[in-house]
Amino acid sequence: MTRSSRNKTVMVAMSGGVDSSVAALLLKRQGYDVIGATMKLRNYSEVGGDAGKDGRCCNLESIDAARHVCDALGAPHYVFDFSDVFKETVIKDFISEYRKGRTPNPCVLCNARIKWEMFLKRAAEIGCDYMATGHYARTGRDEKNRRYYLKRGVDDSRDQSYALWGIRQEALAKTIFPLGGLTKNDTRRIAEEANLETARVAESMEICFVADDDYERFIREWSGADIPGGDIVDQSGNVIGRHKGIPFYTVGQRRGLGIAHPSPLYVQRIDPERNQIVVGDDRDLNCREMSVSKINWVSVAPTGESINCEVKIRYQHRASKAIVSPLDDNHLSITFDVPQRAITPGQSAVLYDGDLVLAGGIID
Repeated sequence: MTRSSRNKTVMVAMSGGVDSSVAALLLKRQGYDVIGATMKLRNYSEVGGDAGKDGRCCNLESIDAARHVCDALGAPHYVFDFSDVFKETVIKDFISEYRKGRTPNPCVLCNARIKWEMFLKRAAEIGCDYMATGHYARTGRDEKNRRYYLKRGVDDSRDQSYALWGIRQEALAKTIFPLGGLTKNDTRRIAEEANLETARVAESMEICFVADDDYERFIREWSGADIPGGDIVDQSGNVIGRHKGIPFYTVGQRRGLGIAHPSPLYVQRIDPERNQIVVGDDRDLNCREMSVSKINWVSVAPTGESINCEVKIRYQHRASKAIVSPLDDNHLSITFDVPQRAITPGQSAVLYDGDLVLAGGIID
């Protein structure tokens, strides 16, 4: 999006990685007064599981990397400790959802409640006009509809719009995505040409606060109570095995069931009330209909009418055509043209019209 940079200050969320570093560099080149800020979201003493003490982010190394980039750009750098609110908002929701047999996407909640609420508030408190991140997405203003919009990044392999559907209009109005029109290769090249020390920093797609990627360890340590095992049943209710706890399974899962069977079995449904895992054949995972709640209309206002669009049900999913019908102000019914595999409660459903993000919500 084109904005006037004259006498404008932008606070850049800097993780110590290449994307946020280049975002800050590009904004500096465009004439903005840039302030860098790193969010401290968790502590090793609480999340555990990593011999390096703080894992892949929020550690001293990443904070120092962000500060060094800011020094090179002549920009001040701050560290904001959001660990308490992150724990209460994101981590506890993560545990609660898994215990209910759902599979959450904590990045969606973190973006909406931490980055585009707490971070944006802090930016305003120190006099910043905008905030920016290194996400591969685009935003702008549709004057005809009088709304700010969110679009996919031009690099389809890096597009992160799926995880940003929770951002509301007032936050989009203050947001800049400098990398939305770039590819990842472009970003690396810019960083190398500018001799940024973060140019070759490795990245991770895993959840930042589960530093060792051991979800079972993390959930057990944070649950504060024993997690009972139970029955694995087939579609007819026949007991064919035992599971080690509801939170440790997700729809579509094949591995780790511990069942000898002539054909592969997959988790079809998780029933926390009966403490059962329901399994079946791969073809049984296909489904055309789902319900979605906690709706945020992003680039367009709701009309109360059914619409035809494309819907994405997980980060790596290719958006598929569907009819979306409102049930009430906060619930949608979605029917796909073609059955989709492993629709998973707790994940996000994001509605697209081409590159435009229409709305998003949580799959029920």
